[in-house]
Amino acid sequence: MAKLNRWRAAGLLVLAGALAASPLQMGSDSEMAGANGDYAALTAQVNDILQDDSLDGALAGVSIRKANSGEKIYDHFGDIRLKPASNMKLFTMSAALETLGEDHRFSTELHTDGELKGKVLQGNLYLKGKGDPTLLEEDFERFAKELKAQGIHKVKGDLIGDDSWFDDERLSEDMTWKNEVYYVGAQVSALTASPNKDYDAGSIIVEANAGEAAGDEVRVSLSPETDYVTITNNAQTVAAGEPKTLSITRDHGTNEIIVEGNIPEQGSRTREWIAVDEPSGYALSLFEKALDKEGVELIGNSQTEMGVTPSDSRILLEHQSMTLAELSIPFMKLSNNGHGEALAKQMGRVVNGEGSWEAGLDVMEETAGKLGVNVDTIHLRDASGMSHVNLIPANEISQLLAGAQNEPWFDTFLESLPVAGASERLVGGTLRNRMKGTAAEGNVQAKTGSLSSVSSLAGYATTQDGERLVFAIILNNDLANVTPIENAIAEAIAGYQAE
Repeated sequence: MAKLNRWRAAGLLVLAGALAASPLQMGSDSEMAGANGDYAALTAQVNDILQDDSLDGALAGVSIRKANSGEKIYDHFGDIRLKPASNMKLFTMSAALETLGEDHRFSTELHTDGELKGKVLQGNLYLKGKGDPTLLEEDFERFAKELKAQGIHKVKGDLIGDDSWFDDERLSEDMTWKNEVYYVGAQVSALTASPNKDYDAGSIIVEANAGEAAGDEVRVSLSPETDYVTITNNAQTVAAGEPKTLSITRDHGTNEIIVEGNIPEQGSRTREWIAVDEPSGYALSLFEKALDKEGVELIGNSQTEMGVTPSDSRILLEHQSMTLAELSIPFMKLSNNGHGEALAKQMGRVVNGEGSWEAGLDVMEETAGKLGVNVDTIHLRDASGMSHVNLIPANEISQLLAGAQNEPWFDTFLESLPVAGASERLVGGTLRNRMKGTAAEGNVQAKTGSLSSVSSLAGYATTQDGERLVFAIILNNDLANVTPIENAIAEAIAGYQAE
């Protein structure tokens, strides 16, 4: 996929700055949208919302369509390419449902090139990952139990992890060094593991608690427990009432986790989801630990290392993940970045025979085109929205949402979106604490997005007349909290009633 032309990017920034100076200096199409039609009152209300001082110096792209026809009824800079943040996941989810299917499952396999003699497997054991971001420690333990149930008590050979289903590019090209330390920027591998049922693949939960008394070392624990990472604990317990200054991070390019600062006596715990370096080795270490726990012994001169499963090996066991329809809930409700990137590589592998970002983004772009998106005006760089180089106009996001309604997988797509004001975490998701007590509560289903100086919200809302409308809001170059503006627009749509 061609890289963004520098001069074109620079031109966009200049244009954005010029346009942002006056949020309502719209072109003729935008200025008149709905002004003389059935939606004049809604147009006026949204225009008024966009006069908010928090948008001074910022750029707002807003697009509203009729759901039943896709007709635009409001357009404010809707054709200007903007950074979508996690609204990118709308493109990822729709492409995955279209190309992989709602019933698609990731698989993880256990192979051998040896033979069982008595209770000893004479040969290597291969743990072959095929992209599953939902593997938990308990899944490796189940593998170990099932292996022993097959009569394998000892392995005279090497334990080999195989992550060749995807390429070895661990991070999307625009990931910042700061984000890659935390779960939001975790490395992507075909063989990986998650610490809990949020399924933040490639990360480990680090928890720090105060010691018994001031002067004691802070107590640090890991979930799952593993020696794949090391802990450097420079943190101290201080007297009650003193400030809490604790931080947990990972030394760049290593698996050394550094805990430093202070926690007051009886102070609240601190937890961080830290991304590990090379998650393939992390997953393999959890499987090795599970084998040891189950009493399956590696004997002889056995090594634990990465490699490739031989084509003539035989499969011993296979684990299948939940379906894509089920995965769509934590992916979209919780805006899980790792799921987006794993799905992109999986699409690339399944559709184009290459588990790479480039191959996966091609699939996403092709699917967007099928849904009516003008792919000549979008620029995709990752599948999660973490990149500040993704560029999509609000009109193209609303078009994707409108086009998705005609697909057989639409119900799954819609259900995956966060529901405004719904307090249950896996229903409301990232909207569970927004728009409560308004016409939008329980009504608006939309994907959020947030990066530094970027905020977005796009989805569906039903008016007071029972009409479904599609909307996309992208706010860029903001220096203030602009989520109230997004909320206000969504509430205006949900509360709209034709006169």
